Amino acid sequence: MIAAPEIPSEFTYTHQDTDTRFSSDTDFSEELDGRSATPAKGKGGRKGKKAAGEKGKGGKGAGRLNGHHQENGMENMMLFEVVRLGRSAMQSVVDDWIESYKTDRDVALLDLINFFIQCSGCKGVVSGEMFRNMQNSEIIRRMTEEFDEDSGDYPLTIAGPQWKKFKSSFCEFIAVLVRQCQYSIIYDEYMMDTVISLLTGLSDSQVRAFRHTSTLAAMKLMTALVNVALNLSINMDNTQRQYEAERNKIVAKRANDRLELLLQKRKELQENQDEIENMMNAIFKGVFVHRYRDAIAEIRAICIEEIGVWMKLYSDAFLNDSYLKYVGWTMHDKQGEVRLKCLTALQGLYYNRELNARLELFTSRFKDRIVSMTLDKEYDVAVQAIKLLTLVLNSTDEVLTPEDCESVYHLVYSAHRPVAIAAGEFLFKKLFSQREPEEEGAPKRRGRQSSNANLIKTTVFFFLESELHEHAAYLVDSLWECGPELLKDWECMISLLLDDPLPGEEALTERQETALIEIMLCTVRQAAECHPPVGRGTGKRVMTAKEKKTQLDDRTRMTELFAVALPPLLAKYAMDSEKITNLLQLPQYFDLDIYTTGRLEKHLESLLRQIREIVEKHTDTDVLEVCSKTYHALCNEEFTIFNKVDIARSQLLDELVDKFNRLLEDFLQEGEEADEDDAYQVLSTIKRITAFHNAHDLSGWDLFTSNFKLLNTGIENGDMPEQIVIHSLQCTHYVILWNLAKSSEGNSKKDDMITLRKQMRAFCMMCQRYLTNVNTAVKEQAFTILCDLLLIFSHQMVSGGREHLEPLVYSPEDSLQVELLSFILNHVFIDQDDETNSTDGQQDDEALKIEALHKRRNLLAAYCKLIIFCVVDMKTGADIFKQYMRYYNDYGDIIKETMSKTRQIDKIQCAKTLIISLQQLFHEMLSELGHGFDRSSSLFCGIKELARRFSLTFGLDQVKTRDAIAMLHKDGIEFAFKDPSTQGEGGPPLNLSFLDILSEFSSKLMRQDKRTVHMYLERFMTFQMALQREDCWLPLISYRNSLQAGGDDDTMSVMSGYSSRGSSVRSKKIKPPAVTAGTSAAKRKLPEEETSSSEPWQQSMQTPIMLPSPHLTSTAMRDPKRGRDDSFMGVYPLPQDQPQPHQLPQHHQQTPQHQTPLDYNSQVTWMLAQRQQEEARQQQERAMNYAKLRTNLQHAIRRGTGLMEEDEEPIVEDVMMSSEGRMDDLNEGMDFDTMDIDLPPSKNRRERSELKPDYFDPASIMDESVLGVSMF
Repeated sequence: MIAAPEIPSEFTYTHQDTDTRFSSDTDFSEELDGRSATPAKGKGGRKGKKAAGEKGKGGKGAGRLNGHHQENGMENMMLFEVVRLGRSAMQSVVDDWIESYKTDRDVALLDLINFFIQCSGCKGVVSGEMFRNMQNSEIIRRMTEEFDEDSGDYPLTIAGPQWKKFKSSFCEFIAVLVRQCQYSIIYDEYMMDTVISLLTGLSDSQVRAFRHTSTLAAMKLMTALVNVALNLSINMDNTQRQYEAERNKIVAKRANDRLELLLQKRKELQENQDEIENMMNAIFKGVFVHRYRDAIAEIRAICIEEIGVWMKLYSDAFLNDSYLKYVGWTMHDKQGEVRLKCLTALQGLYYNRELNARLELFTSRFKDRIVSMTLDKEYDVAVQAIKLLTLVLNSTDEVLTPEDCESVYHLVYSAHRPVAIAAGEFLFKKLFSQREPEEEGAPKRRGRQSSNANLIKTTVFFFLESELHEHAAYLVDSLWECGPELLKDWECMISLLLDDPLPGEEALTERQETALIEIMLCTVRQAAECHPPVGRGTGKRVMTAKEKKTQLDDRTRMTELFAVALPPLLAKYAMDSEKITNLLQLPQYFDLDIYTTGRLEKHLESLLRQIREIVEKHTDTDVLEVCSKTYHALCNEEFTIFNKVDIARSQLLDELVDKFNRLLEDFLQEGEEADEDDAYQVLSTIKRITAFHNAHDLSGWDLFTSNFKLLNTGIENGDMPEQIVIHSLQCTHYVILWNLAKSSEGNSKKDDMITLRKQMRAFCMMCQRYLTNVNTAVKEQAFTILCDLLLIFSHQMVSGGREHLEPLVYSPEDSLQVELLSFILNHVFIDQDDETNSTDGQQDDEALKIEALHKRRNLLAAYCKLIIFCVVDMKTGADIFKQYMRYYNDYGDIIKETMSKTRQIDKIQCAKTLIISLQQLFHEMLSELGHGFDRSSSLFCGIKELARRFSLTFGLDQVKTRDAIAMLHKDGIEFAFKDPSTQGEGGPPLNLSFLDILSEFSSKLMRQDKRTVHMYLERFMTFQMALQREDCWLPLISYRNSLQAGGDDDTMSVMSGYSSRGSSVRSKKIKPPAVTAGTSAAKRKLPEEETSSSEPWQQSMQTPIMLPSPHLTSTAMRDPKRGRDDSFMGVYPLPQDQPQPHQLPQHHQQTPQHQTPLDYNSQVTWMLAQRQQEEARQQQERAMNYAKLRTNLQHAIRRGTGLMEEDEEPIVEDVMMSSEGRMDDLNEGMDFDTMDIDLPPSKNRRERSELKPDYFDPASIMDESVLGVSMF
């Protein structure tokens, strides 16, 4: 608990019983105008806490001790603790404080001051001596010095259940305090002056916690004062009215005493109102004017929220341009939270139509800004902006122009549902608010004569004019909440489609009828499914009982209507494919029990008859598929209509299959002599069968034999029409899938499994043969089906308890994998111009390009799934990955996702695949440019950029990708040195430039792995290579440098093992020299465990993946004071009797003597290592000196400021944001009637006249559009 302030220990006040507790300060005597009734109490002898405690317990109920509250024997608590816990009624807490104020107002005010300090999170306490002898600024400075900086949190920002209600309790306390003191205490020129002065000073602090808390307190205090001023204004009006009424009486009946009393009362009210105005002006100009542009968005939001409350509560005083301008300016704030508060504040004003006249100037000035905020990047802001425009629209239609409305209209198609619903409400208010009034007592009109007919037509017109014909579901969803009665008036829609127009009424055009049918379908779907369309839903929502009942009622009503109306609608539009495609989807949302319970069987028979006729007349794929889905929806065994629908479906399929077999036999017999009519008959029949086979099991008709025979004939003759082949492939594919579905049930016979296995393998071979077809569409169909079948019949199919399907598993042969990859490379990775050659105009050309790109993306995705599920070898992905940069805009997302999935399956194999793709590109570049290419060429730079992108995909977790990155470097090094130079031993290897590409992955290596890779690189290098500095050797130099970067603490030998690889291994077996006192600080900084961990790379050519990982040694174990001069001993240790090299003069630092003499190469190695280590040591010393200097400087600065030892950014911030002149220019030329503060002289108001200027740069929180513009 925070310590109590230092106040007289014998202070106490009487606590009344709960039944007689003070509810306000109205019973204060006038004798309390002095500072204290018993000023000598604080100077008497202190009796200690015990006596005070005894005195507190001796009261009637509870007491107060040292500013602590005690109630019903509870533990002593400070005012802050009482408010924080929120267990006591706030009014009783305030009444207790009023009692203490009546006893000793200095002590009570001290308690209140500490309350605000503690609510800011400060652990400091204002003592009585500080309160009496120090200015507010000095007190705040002292509290700032005692502020705890262990964390940046304070009560208003701390998360957790115990702080959840603190803000509301804090605000409630201030409101209740002013309300209970509104009759006398706030006019004593002491309490309010002290509180306002304190809050004004705290709000100007650079400590965020002080500024935030005091601003909130000041704004809530202002709101409470506004309520007091409003009550005073009402009382003054009532008093004036009573005075006028009394004065207008005749002299005989006039009561002069009453007139004098009313005059005195009005004078007192006027004085009180003037005093309240002074207080409000002090808070407004001392706090609000500075803090509404604070650097912290939360503080700015508090100010804007409260000024909206003031203008709404006391519109006579605050609803004018002098205050509205602050809201208008802040609408340009860069933080969405602040902009949102502006809009919600304005909504409260525009909602009251009586205030609209006062908002005309503001509306004309800031209307464009509000309209632009409908496209705000913050969706919450956009929603509130649209709602505000809807309120503006309700007030007057003349303010918003057609252009303003159109900018909101198109938002009904937004993917964000709250924005769309708000825009739908705006649209509904604008277009559908004018309804024809219905005469009272007249029968309700139905159909096209109803009042909704014109509104439905308006909806259709709007939908067509928006030119987004594929988004009718989004339009319906946007209007669903505000106009459900209109959208569910299906009877009117049916009447508009079937009935003849009334006299003088214009009939709907075909385009309008199509749009109306689409909208009608969307309304039926929305009513039946009760969830938004795809792309707008936020997950499944549990419906309430009322919503479920509404859904059931809607389905029943729509079924009763459309079961009767659908057959005539299909008959009327039987030849219009687009219309019947939408109409035939309606039965999918029917309650099929209605056909039986409503005795509508004859309408069902009529519907089946119409569907059969449509199947016989149409060959359009979309129409046939929707007919198939309708049969599937009606053929539900749960309903009694199943038998009737199943018979109709079987009769239709029997006729189709018999017709197909007969036509196919004749077609194959005719061979080359078959005419186009025969081919069309075969094609139309197989299209119908294929469409039905998608949703219905036709395995009883043995379609595989006939289709396979047709496909085989097409391969042999090569003149089969492409559409027949495409649909035959698709139909055969469905046959195999339906047979597999039956086999998956587990009760299939062994012969059926063998038959399915043979059919599947034969069909795969047939599709493989069609991959070489001349026609592109046929090849794409064969490729797609092959990818699906290989994925379905892969090893994945036996998972999930389906081991009995293991005989059906099929793995593609190498030849098939090669053909699949070749197809992708030849048909997917091509230029747009090679695919489309449209001459029908630029718009059609773009549409064709988009469609072709979508098709190619599907082909690539189908093949990438084979890689992800390990159906084909992962290495085949190298040909895909190398296209990542070139085709990034078209396929970048697919390729990146494929890389991510393959890495999850096998990190090492994925890394090998990536390096193979880079090697392939490198070979292609060499074949084009030759070995003497320029490394600044676009091709080489493109490969390097691709390597950089590959490197980024490995992420930041080096531990997870450690083995994969090491393997990647190993393969890259081997590839770089694989082909020797054609110039002899002195020339660079042919692929040496590949190391420049490989260096892009060096940053992903862990520090110890860099040493291991570096030693592996040295195995391929000769001594002459290490000494080369020509341009052709730059890739090797740069790659070695990339392996040494960031390894200053590791001090690796850069030349070890060039000519005598075994010498370094042997040298490790020799004991290092004895450590003397002079050399004890010269131990090698790299631990021995890390050095020994790299031995296997020196001893074997195996990959690092097969070896144990190097040990990670904490750097905290190392002595920072130790030198690094003999760190080369880990590679070349000296004999024990030889002095250390750094102890000898420069001319004595020769090659150390060893039991086995070192050759010349080892001597050069040692010298180069010495030079590098000396440079590293100097660099480390400079870094340490700089760190010490910076630390000392920071401590000096902190001591000079007199603040905390460690200034944390979340707490202490610079609020003064420069350039006061910018805001002065903004306000120039404005003459507003803002209330001027004229405070009466008071020693407690000394702080008000010393308010610090608040420097402010509007550009830091506002958009540029608001700067330099006249506000009104």
